[in-house]
Amino acid sequence: MGNIFTWTVDNDGIANLVWDDPDRPVNVINTDSTNALIEAVNTLAADDAVKGIVFSSPKRDFVAGADLQAFLKMGEDAVSIMAFAGEFHGALRTLETCGKPVAAAMTGSALGGGIETALACHYRVVADNPKIRIGFPEAKLGLLPGGGGTQRFPRMVGIQKALPFLLEAKIVDVHGALKAGFVEEIAPADTVFEQARKWCLENPGRQQPWDDKKFKLPGGVVQSPGNIQAFNVGQAMLRAKTYGNFKPQQNIMQAVYEGLQVPMDAGLKIERRYLTELMVSRETKAMIRTNFFGMQDANKLKARPKDIEKATFTKVAIIGAGMMGAGIAFATAKAGVDVVLRDVDQEAADKGKAYSEGLVAKLVKRGKMSEEKGQALLGRIKASNNAMDLAECELVIEAVTENAKTKGNIYLQSEVIMDHDAILATNTSTLPINQLAEATNNAQNFIGMHFFSPAETMPLVELIVGRATSDETLARSMDFVQLLRKTPIVVNDSRGFFTSRVFGTYIREGLAMLVEGVKPALIENAGKMAGMPIGPLALADEVSLELLNDVQLATLKALGDDMVIHPGDQVIGRMTEMEKRLGKKSGKGFYDYSADGEKRIWPGLKGVYPVKYEQPDVEEVKKRMIYAQSLETVRCMDEGVVRNPVDADIGSILGWGFAPFTGGVVSNIEVVGAETFVAECDALAEKFGERFEPTDSLREKAESGESYYAA
Repeated sequence: MGNIFTWTVDNDGIANLVWDDPDRPVNVINTDSTNALIEAVNTLAADDAVKGIVFSSPKRDFVAGADLQAFLKMGEDAVSIMAFAGEFHGALRTLETCGKPVAAAMTGSALGGGIETALACHYRVVADNPKIRIGFPEAKLGLLPGGGGTQRFPRMVGIQKALPFLLEAKIVDVHGALKAGFVEEIAPADTVFEQARKWCLENPGRQQPWDDKKFKLPGGVVQSPGNIQAFNVGQAMLRAKTYGNFKPQQNIMQAVYEGLQVPMDAGLKIERRYLTELMVSRETKAMIRTNFFGMQDANKLKARPKDIEKATFTKVAIIGAGMMGAGIAFATAKAGVDVVLRDVDQEAADKGKAYSEGLVAKLVKRGKMSEEKGQALLGRIKASNNAMDLAECELVIEAVTENAKTKGNIYLQSEVIMDHDAILATNTSTLPINQLAEATNNAQNFIGMHFFSPAETMPLVELIVGRATSDETLARSMDFVQLLRKTPIVVNDSRGFFTSRVFGTYIREGLAMLVEGVKPALIENAGKMAGMPIGPLALADEVSLELLNDVQLATLKALGDDMVIHPGDQVIGRMTEMEKRLGKKSGKGFYDYSADGEKRIWPGLKGVYPVKYEQPDVEEVKKRMIYAQSLETVRCMDEGVVRNPVDADIGSILGWGFAPFTGGVVSNIEVVGAETFVAECDALAEKFGERFEPTDSLREKAESGESYYAA
């Protein structure tokens, strides 16, 4: 291991302390770097020739944050975690109490432990670079800012100003960082070091405000009316949004509330205690694995077939200018690619482009996009009813109604015009890719490219590989998804694939309870309490009851007697065919929708599905809806539909918002514990039917104690 920290001292006694780990692409906080930091800081603090310190790094990021892999290896060893956090806290305390001015010269991003390191300096200068990002992402990873962030930042800017950044994992650019109080100065990149050095020369003997006996907390003490209100409102909002499922935010508030009532060193001890409580939990490990490592690998296209040249895209066609096609067109044009948005007639195509015009207008009005960039984006979208415009497109995405015959006719017409090596993709969410590929002449170039609604904002794209889909088609499709700055997961063909198939179990289980006489409000609230973004009845309305009925009928036609009937299936047919309630788009489904956007459960529902006097325990209702999804995922893995557990976890969180605090549908089993999960599924199967029966592979996992994520 090389020297992680080096330093030189100039003629004015200003030391340039450089963090540049030669063995890593980024600087991270772990045992090695912490020990090296302790040595460097102690040496500089004891050297009378050193009059000030400029903390810098030549890497792309100032400091990338904690080495999460090292944290995970600590397992449930609370003593080791407490000790490590204490050593890092001690190093930063030595730095800020050394009696010499310390300035951070930040020429790269500083997230998590990176900005916490900078906050231990007395002054911060950041480069004027629009790519630099600063903030605390820890809450999204099941953690809290454990390098002093819960203690220093509120002491710098006040509790009310600090809490949103700590609780919501808000990340800002350099101008946002200056406004928030993370930094004191923005400077051209080539002058950052000199500005930091100049500050050190002009501010000898500097100390942190909180180390002054006269220090007063900005915005008032913890018990001041404004701060107490902030904590009370924060607690109420947290409870309303998370139903007590997210421990990190609760621990952050506790660390701030308790820690800011005592001196800094005691406050850091409090922070360490709440950090350790999170670090030893299964939920945090699952969230780190999925939301950090898994997402990182997916976005870097780790699963991309090797030795295939990276594809570039200059012209893409979208067939079908409805809301989904229009959203894909906007996302593609925003990525700098020319788009042909084609429909059966020019009016429909123009209406599809108008969707993008509306989005651009909103962005410009909010200051998120300049008028010039907005017009350039719209200029890349050509609304057309001419099939010949598909010529020279590297990719054609079909996004029409879920009808195999209609799609097949489009493929035959399109392939006559398309280049022989162009990709033909379908945005179907349910129809088997192998079946649709039969209508093509170049099945090796055919792939499922399932976007989620609204396509311009939803981050996931599910790529579905058919029997004939070539590795080159898959690789190029992944390149396109990456170009759109979306996250791809790759699955094999199956009816409903992975996402539609699994989140459908959530809806169907809710509908089954409706048949059983469970109160609709209990079903909906239990779904949200379990961690889902909305209840199953509301989700069914959003998806469209009409579409769900069409899919159900198509599945029955294709499978016949082989179709496994779910107790909830009868509800969809009843609602659409007898009650004529088709979902949110029609203004009526399980809910009534008013013109002003308000909704309420349809009063007539209790007449169709009477409520029984005796209602089930809410925990049982929650388990049924959550466990059904994890069980169906196991079946998808057993059948080879899902290629690996991390794709399932990422897909479930990004695709339909599966309880994110669990780390995803597979990680949920590990958080519960496979043995416990199987036992509880057996109990549900005995009471509600064989759909809750664990698979043989799941029982083997429970018996062996093996993890789905075992190396």
